[in-house]
Amino acid sequence: MKFSYPARTLGALAILAGFAAPALAYTGQDLAGGTKISIDAARATALKAQPGTIADEELEKESGGSGLRYSFDIKSGAATHEVGVDAVTGAVLENSVEGPNAD
Repeated sequence: MKFSYPARTLGALAILAGFAAPALAYTGQDLAGGTKISIDAARATALKAQPGTIADEELEKESGGSGLRYSFDIKSGAATHEVGVDAVTGAVLENSVEGPNAD
């Protein structure tokens, strides 16, 4: 039987086991020089706006706010929410349901 775990889970297990956790990679790291909010702070903001499990994360240029945002896909029950956090101000710019279950 093969198991697949997200990098976040493996990093947490490594810390518990006494190993150094690898830095989490996210799409768009090349844009990080223009941010004022860290990915860690943006994650916390996104999970406060929409509790669940982060399935995907990226830093992207997108209209609205400062034009630079962290985008998180957060699994909450059967639904996946997209939560956008402005990478300069930390404001939540989007919190919407994705996919076929979206209204």
